[in-house]
Amino acid sequence: MYRSHTCGELRIEHVGTNVTLAGWVQRSRDLGGMTFLDLRDRYGLTQLAFNMESNAALCEQARKLGREFVIQIEGQVIERSSKNKNMPTGEVEILVGKLTVLNAAKLPPFTIEDETDGGDELRMQYRYLDLRRGPVQQKLRLRNQVALETRKYLDSKDFLDVETPVLIKSTPEGARDFVVPSRMNEGQFYALPQSPQTFKQLLMVSGFDRYYQIVKCFRDEDLRADRQPEFTQIDCEMAFVEQNDILNMFEGLIKHLFENVRGVKFEGAFPRMTYAEAMERYGSDKPDIRFGMEFVDLTQLAQSKDFVVFNSAEAVLAINVEGCSEYTRKQLDELTEWVKRPQIGAKGLVYIKCNTDGSFKSSVDKFYTEEDLKAMANRAGAKPGDLLLLLSGDLAKTRKQLNELRLHLGTELGLRNPNEFKPLWVLDFPLLEWDEESGRYHAMHHPFTSPKPEDMHLIDTDPGKVRANAYDLAMNGVELGGGSIRIHDRDLQSRMFDLLGFTKEEAQAQFGFLMSAFEYGAPPHGGLAFGLDRLVATMGGSESIRDYIAFPKNNSGRDTMIDAPSPLNDAQLKELGIKLN
Repeated sequence: MYRSHTCGELRIEHVGTNVTLAGWVQRSRDLGGMTFLDLRDRYGLTQLAFNMESNAALCEQARKLGREFVIQIEGQVIERSSKNKNMPTGEVEILVGKLTVLNAAKLPPFTIEDETDGGDELRMQYRYLDLRRGPVQQKLRLRNQVALETRKYLDSKDFLDVETPVLIKSTPEGARDFVVPSRMNEGQFYALPQSPQTFKQLLMVSGFDRYYQIVKCFRDEDLRADRQPEFTQIDCEMAFVEQNDILNMFEGLIKHLFENVRGVKFEGAFPRMTYAEAMERYGSDKPDIRFGMEFVDLTQLAQSKDFVVFNSAEAVLAINVEGCSEYTRKQLDELTEWVKRPQIGAKGLVYIKCNTDGSFKSSVDKFYTEEDLKAMANRAGAKPGDLLLLLSGDLAKTRKQLNELRLHLGTELGLRNPNEFKPLWVLDFPLLEWDEESGRYHAMHHPFTSPKPEDMHLIDTDPGKVRANAYDLAMNGVELGGGSIRIHDRDLQSRMFDLLGFTKEEAQAQFGFLMSAFEYGAPPHGGLAFGLDRLVATMGGSESIRDYIAFPKNNSGRDTMIDAPSPLNDAQLKELGIKLN
């Protein structure tokens, strides 16, 4: 038996017990007559004591141990003379009688402590060492809890966990596919699924009216803090339902998870907002509603004078930063440079200070009278001591830029408390979005999303105005998940493919199996998928999902630990019938 207890288990009531522990040496302290080691496993830390007076040979052996040596000890639990109340095991220690080195260890390339000295890339290269650190293990425990409670909730609601294929057909709509060559079918390729979308719809046709799966998905797209090439979805679908049925079911799931995992109880129904309203008020389809700074349209007031920048703009939008009229010129210049960065793309920033004495100071006050500035401040609901920040230009771009500025200021001013959670359903997304580069419409969600019945009369004459039966759940500026009521009628699905520019042959080649299934009695159905990685990171108060994934990729899509992706040798390429340029 390697251990009788874990390193996080022993308490004052165990005093006098003989125990066997095994784990990694966290640190050692040589105090002359006594040597102390901290022994670590994933359950916690226990202090080990070696007494030079009672067992000099054993004490000398302990002094030779380095960090991360794997050891086993036998000894007696005793009460610590100097207790550590910050440690769950801090009232006791083990007086060691026997020590066995199970494996020696090289000096790690970074300290394996809660606050490590290892940089991000170094820790990713040695991820198996990084995973020994308490904070990372805590994040993976949180992920495990969320997955477990998800299964409990969905099982209690009669959902059936059904696996779907990983090697599927490539469908170019959406992000790029990862493709896999088929050795047995030379010149042909599988794709890895971006989601199980068509399969879960086929399960509805098959009569499995409540399906779920915690499933790996793959998208070949540029990476960022909340995006990985492989990610995990809580994927769900229901038959014989309308939109409200789905929203209520999965609002219940989120409430269950937060209450049982984080101890956070949401009272009442989650607020709901249309996509159009979210864009108008926040410039985002996943607004962070933990704080204000809602957009104010000042276009008419701002274009009443001779300021060419505003006069030539489609929109002049502002946010009111409460209590910040004392911002210095340096601070305002820094904000201006921040919005002019290529990632944001604004040409400049205009400010109006609402001074505490009731006067106004603006970067464009030579174009506007005191009364003009007061009128804009009144429109924005600004009080003495507040600061208005204005951006202008194309409406869509200006909204996006001002949203980024709003979030930046929310972070800088401490308004985005990671332990405060504000959910929001965003509804009625556009069905289609126009792509200038390809000169055609693309599905905003996917080609199987149904249009709202009241907008069907626009589908041939003004398809860009058709709203979808689509919905997202946002929280703290993050899209946790989304879904839609699906098309279940073959004729309507065929019209949708026409709108998206598919030829009849293309639609048949890519989705003929689904169209065929619709001819055999497809029920009304809809679903939703949560990004498990994003959900867990949000619950943990983090912006990055990487620490909630055991072995993530870096921003270049590489696993630096195993050095993947990597070249294939010539024999493998030949077997697959692949020639490289």
